[in-house]
Amino acid sequence: MAVLGATGFVGRQVCAAFAREGHKVLGIARHRRDHPVDTPFAAFDVTTGEPADLAALLTAAGVDVVVNATGGWVLTEEAMYESHVLLVDRLIAATTLMTSRPRIVHLGTIHEYGFVEDGVSIDESLVPAPTTPYARTKHAGSAAVLAATEAGQVDGVVLRPVNVCGPHTTEASFLGALMARIAAADPDEGLELKLADAQRDYLDVRDLADAVLAAAHAPVTGRVINLGRGEAVPMREIVALVVAVSGFPPDAVRERSAEVQSKGGNWTRADIALAGELLDWRPRTGLRDSLRDMWATGPGRP
Repeated sequence: MAVLGATGFVGRQVCAAFAREGHKVLGIARHRRDHPVDTPFAAFDVTTGEPADLAALLTAAGVDVVVNATGGWVLTEEAMYESHVLLVDRLIAATTLMTSRPRIVHLGTIHEYGFVEDGVSIDESLVPAPTTPYARTKHAGSAAVLAATEAGQVDGVVLRPVNVCGPHTTEASFLGALMARIAAADPDEGLELKLADAQRDYLDVRDLADAVLAAAHAPVTGRVINLGRGEAVPMREIVALVVAVSGFPPDAVRERSAEVQSKGGNWTRADIALAGELLDWRPRTGLRDSLRDMWATGPGRP
């Protein structure tokens, strides 16, 4: 099997999950950097490379499953289009050139559904209404996989996870940036944080990797499956947990209210019943444990 985006914090956990189960894993990304798993790696830019070259690479490795764990933290709409749409189109084109076509497990996002009212559990029957460039381009990629599957071109399944946390989370994320600020802060001077009255469903990256592993072999095709912990936690509570696991004095934190500025609006909570039914999957990692491990693997820590 192959993982696109293998050097990212999601991709590296997906590689590790498959490797633990004894699968031969080919990691693929633009640059090797610190490929974290002792498995084969190929430097290949899917957005600029020829689909025929990608098809040859996958064929030579005997790949039967491709996980698309790319994209996520690019900033411009042009870069989002390249990472979330163009890359998917080229992946589909590549797999259609292969004699033995691999299964595609595509990672979308819960934000493809757009903003929802507080209290709503987001299930797969909700019609996507993406409102941000990030959500629109991610949805376009997911829709391409589903359309190609319906047309019989690929065997695909789309997973839509909520916000992800856990080991090696990027500093480009809210929690990653927060931990970096805490790590650099002087307790004597204190730390001022602007917090919105929002509630979020957060999923540990290792639980996400386990869901990908299950989806790779489940008898499910052409479906969308939502992933999360199934609970919306106030951001103030999540920040308090981050402060606690960091050891930063809580009385040195000054909170100020702010407007919501994120990809998900005020509220996210995934309905994960279908994931349990189709994948026999459920989250196992508590939020405190996930944040503790995230802190332990942050910059400047082993």
